[in-house]
Amino acid sequence: MNYERFFEERISSLKAEGRYRVFTEIMRRVSHFPEADQYTPQGKRDIVVWCSNDYLCMGQHPTVLAAMHEAIDLCGAGAGGTRNISGNNRFHVLLEQELAGLHGTEAALLFTSGYTANMTTLMTLGAVIPGCIIFSDSQNHNSMIEGIRHSRAPRQVFRHNDLAHLEELLAAAPANAPKLIAFESVYSMDGDIAPIEKICDLAEKYGAMTFLDEVHAVGMYGAHGGGVSERDGQSSRLTFIQGTLAKAIGVHGGYVAGSRAAVDFLRSFGQGFIFSSAMPPAVAAGARASIQWLKQHPEIRERHQERAETLRQKLKAADLPAIVTNSHIVPVLVGDATRCKKASDLLLEEHGIYIQPINYPTVPRGSERLRITPTPLHTDAQMDALVEALQAVWAKLDLKMSA
Repeated sequence: MNYERFFEERISSLKAEGRYRVFTEIMRRVSHFPEADQYTPQGKRDIVVWCSNDYLCMGQHPTVLAAMHEAIDLCGAGAGGTRNISGNNRFHVLLEQELAGLHGTEAALLFTSGYTANMTTLMTLGAVIPGCIIFSDSQNHNSMIEGIRHSRAPRQVFRHNDLAHLEELLAAAPANAPKLIAFESVYSMDGDIAPIEKICDLAEKYGAMTFLDEVHAVGMYGAHGGGVSERDGQSSRLTFIQGTLAKAIGVHGGYVAGSRAAVDFLRSFGQGFIFSSAMPPAVAAGARASIQWLKQHPEIRERHQERAETLRQKLKAADLPAIVTNSHIVPVLVGDATRCKKASDLLLEEHGIYIQPINYPTVPRGSERLRITPTPLHTDAQMDALVEALQAVWAKLDLKMSA
């Protein structure tokens, strides 16, 4: 087999479909985000970022930066090993305590990423609990799907947020079989929210555990930033709450929170945790400082929701095809991979606006979109410039407007 030719042919097919991913090289500006520098072969240029997952701009917050600087001065750059072998730093322990407090659980466990947290937890639960059946929402993130797949546990996929279908599958399963329902709170591509309370009702009715991914909600919902589960008063009913430190918290890493026994089970059996080097202590210190600040400042969450709603209204008034959501995520539908990539390119090249195209397999074919994530720091003037740029690009590419 000609391996090089195989690699080249597969890449060529991605390019032909308009799905080839191009990384935009940028440098965010502390104290000036969402402004950033883009690096191109022609030099550096000013852009405005509209697709960051640093939803609350905590990645540049002075409190977070000060905590990270202090931790580096105290204990250096890396952790020095896995948590089991010399890498269990005091900052890790303090952050886990902070996370447990955020979600009202007995314990929490850090992972090197949210992806690793999801994959390791679901793989471990499915593989180690005898006869466990996993019920998974059809729009769950790839990290959840891969964790379930690698667990080799029997799995049932229920239609997205469809409670009747979920109950139908639960009722058909053996009554005495261990069960786990895996779902997300905010789904990152459409921006819709799961009916957490009703899913918990079904879990209790059929004796199932629950695993809730709060990656796109932690920090942004609830009185203290504990996510949609806190906002809806459901945190105590969940078996596992998973989150990330790399989005609204503004740093890096992931975690799972739950009962002391459940978390200790993951610590003791989860290979993705056991064999991974611990996160740098400075990262843990920065994440802890961010969470502590967010707990005390609900006004940033209020501002964030206001900015998202303001942008939605501006897009609606301009007759642009924004998908209606009840979260902070504002998707604008294109419906074609090639033209979605072209729209992104034109926004960046001609208007200095950076929005990454979202194509298959992240979303189904025919639902390609620009996923816009306004932050508390985006101004009305920047929103107006975005809307004008989108109108110009839509006209140039003859894209479909709202009905």
